[in-house]
Parts: sequence; C-alpha cells; structure tokens
Amino acid sequence: MKRSLIVLLCFLFFSQIKAQTDSLPSFIKDSLDIYVNRALQQWQIPGAAVCVVKNGKVVVMKGYGVREAGSNNAVDENTLFMIGSNSKAFTATAVAMLDAEKKLSLDDKVQKWLPSFKLYDPWVAKEANLRDLLCHRLGFETFQGDFMFFDSDLSAAEVFERFAKVKPLYGFRSKWGYTNAAFGVAGEVIHQVSGKTWGDFIKERIFQPLGMNNSLALSKEIHNATNKASAHTVVMGALRRIPYGNIDNIAPAGSISSSVQDMSKWVMALLDNGKLNGKEIIPASAIQQTRIPHSIMGNGGHMFNKAHFSLYGLGWFMEEYAGRKIVAHTGGVNGFVTSVCLIPEEKLGIVVLTNTDANNLFEALRNEIQDAFLHLPYRNYSQVFLQYMQTDEKEKSSQHKAIRDSIALNPKTTLPLTAYAGEYEHSIYGKMNMTIEAGKLIMRFEHHQGRYGTLEPLGGNRFFCTYSDPLYGMKKLEFETADNKVKSITVRVADFVEFTPYEFIKIK
Repeated sequence: MKRSLIVLLCFLFFSQIKAQTDSLPSFIKDSLDIYVNRALQQWQIPGAAVCVVKNGKVVVMKGYGVREAGSNNAVDENTLFMIGSNSKAFTATAVAMLDAEKKLSLDDKVQKWLPSFKLYDPWVAKEANLRDLLCHRLGFETFQGDFMFFDSDLSAAEVFERFAKVKPLYGFRSKWGYTNAAFGVAGEVIHQVSGKTWGDFIKERIFQPLGMNNSLALSKEIHNATNKASAHTVVMGALRRIPYGNIDNIAPAGSISSSVQDMSKWVMALLDNGKLNGKEIIPASAIQQTRIPHSIMGNGGHMFNKAHFSLYGLGWFMEEYAGRKIVAHTGGVNGFVTSVCLIPEEKLGIVVLTNTDANNLFEALRNEIQDAFLHLPYRNYSQVFLQYMQTDEKEKSSQHKAIRDSIALNPKTTLPLTAYAGEYEHSIYGKMNMTIEAGKLIMRFEHHQGRYGTLEPLGGNRFFCTYSDPLYGMKKLEFETADNKVKSITVRVADFVEFTPYEFIKIK
C-alpha cells in the first residue's frame, strides 16, 4: 500500500511538472537555447544568464557561453554579473522600506536628514525631497556629472561636493534627467536614518532575508569572487576584455553584482507583494510606493505592438504595453548590460544578464520572452536590433576611416604642438595635464589615474581623441585659441558615460 501511495505521489508530481512545461510558450520550450546561442555569436557576447519567473516559480534558469572570452569556464546560474543601474530598484526599495516603517517619509526634504546637502541652486536644495532623488527630476541632463564620478578616485564626500556645483541644464522638476549622483545621496540618507551604510543595509535587509547569498553590494567586492563574469566590450569590431567599473563612490546607483539564481528570489518577492515562500521580507506598501509614477518621460510606443506612456517611478521605468503595466529597468556599467522586467498582472518576471556592454540582446531577449508569454507574434528582435547596429557600425567605420585619412595627411595645426601642451583646469572636476609623447598630445586627468586620451591633429585647433579605455570612446575635440595662445579645450567622452561637455581652461 505504501508503494502504491509513493507511485501515486510521484505520478502527481511529474504530472504537475509536465503541466507547467506544457503551459510554457513554444518559444521558451523549443527555441530559447537556439536563439540565445546564435545571438551570443552574432553579438560577440562571451556569456549570458537568463531567468524567467512565472506564477511564483522559476520556469527558466540557465547560463550560456563562458565567463571570460577565450576561457572554458562556463556561465551557470550562480555566475556573478555586475547589474549596473538595476541596483537602483534596491536603493529605492530600501528607502521605501524605511518609509513603511515610519522611520522617514518619502516626502521628507533631503536636508531633514542631510543638513549639509547642497545643489547649485540653494532653493532647490532646500525644497528637494527624497522622491526627487529617486525619480530623476532634479533638473539635470541625463548622465550629467557622471564623467567626474564614474571610475574616478573621488570619495563619496567629494562626489557630493562636486555634485553641488554642477549647474543643471533644466529647471527643478521640469524635465526627467537620469541622475546617478542623486541615488548616491539617497544611499547616504539610508545611512543617516538606519545607522547602517547603504551596502550593509542592502545586505542585511534584502540580500540575506531573500537568500541572495552570492550577491555583492560593492563593485570592489567582485574582484575576490570566484564564480564571476569578466567585463568585455567591442572596439572597432573586436571583442576586448576591460577592467571592472570602479563606482563605489556612487554605489547606490549601480554597484551591485548578482546572479540569476539570486535575482530570481528578488523578482519572486517583488511579484508577491514582498513575500518569499510565504514570509514577508519587504512590506507590500514599500513595493507599491516604488511603482507610483513620478516623472513623465513621453508617449511611449513600440516598433511592432501597441504601447502607451513612458513613466518613471522610484528606481523603476514603467510603461503600458499590450494592455499591461510593465515595471522594468536596464543596467549598463563597464563591460555589462542587463535587464530586469516585471509584469505584475501576469506574475511574470524576466532577468537577462550579459558580460559585454556592446550588445542589445539584453533588451531583445527580454522583449522576445515578454511577447511569448503575452501571446504576441514572434518578432526576432535580436536580428532587428542587430541590423540597426550593423548599419550604425558601418557608418561609424566609414567616418573613422575618413578621420584616419585626414590624420594621415598631417594637417597643419593653428599653433605649434608645444603650445597645446601644459596644465588645464575645470572649475568643478579639477586638473588635466597635456603632454607631448612620441609626437602626439597625451591628455591625462587628475582623478582618472591610468586612463588617458591620445590627440591627433585634424587641422586648425581640431584634434581626434582616442581614449585608452574604450568605454570613453573616440571624440573630435577642439581647442580655443586667441592671440597665438591656447585658452581652453572642450572635452567630450562617449555618450555611454556622459553627454555634457567639459571646458578645461589652460592655466600653464
């Protein structure tokens, strides 16, 4: 009789598994592995990891490819990837948890908790509240100031000091502008209110209760991890390994490293009102606070399907898509791009992690999985995005060839090369030094040790700058001269880092 009971239980167990499998979209059951493996080749992605949560259960959790190009170390469900700005949802949720516990209010003025908090406009600093920090409505241009902060040797205190001096391009609460430093400030509020650093709070109140045992709060911690993905990018068609990002001075904006195993627990809790395995880890009210729209980004839209409204809550993008509310975010940091997507009405969560910052698979695959569960037509987003990228790269390659051809003609500069060398200073960033090495101008920045730009003449006062770190890209830069003297240079870096230019004044 016991044997019959065991057989019956086994039958019911496997029947349930089969029913769950049969209910999965055909794309997930039949095509996912082919799709991802093909895309890894097409996009030159060494490795990726994917997780899909549906109705409180993990229905997909897989690693693909390798942790580092040229190695045989396979990506698995516990491989750590830096998740970049997907860290912001953790920070916003942490602040909302303190709000739910009545330890602060999201409507509190920032200066209530940080009396020394300053911005370019003292009135804005006085009026800004915690929601303003978490929904990007302080008036800054997207990424404004990030060149100073990311990968620099500035401390968090020095970041806040410089952030206070940056003049926003727009009016307070007048326009959405992605502001990483504001999340750094929010992390300091968590410290002041809870008595714990942002990193310790995230570990003790979120990671540990959820069983996210491998996740790391700070970027410096990934160096000592064993099962970790390396950072990569693609430069002029060639895959290259690059250093990990050094962003702990602004950690709450993007320093977390995690795996699909750990992220599945985070996603399951977010889809079940903060509960995991029936136990409340995060108050439901805190989760709901993060999903209240605060900033209007636009009308939304989609290349194939119906979509309306693009909004931002607290640490989350939100949109209406095919009649559902989408709560999602992406993350990009040196060598990694990632995606986390929640469709609460469908109890669906999607996580895609990749270890190169030069691909659109992280979004394409999310879209593909999302559409499959919403019973929308298969679009092959990866191929669509790839074609866009290839067209763009072809144009960039043509432009780069034209620039190299111009450089090869040895165009005459307005002044002798020695006139451009010397010391420069930006009023907020600090100093930059220009030297002549092997007949070329080399630009080195005070707070970005080990990184430099090589400037080659394009004629007149125009130069072509190639940064040693490919993350910062290649840009045309121009000096301003008067009376046979160099007055300044306007420095730009890749849009991935910052759109806003920096004017460095020649002081010696």
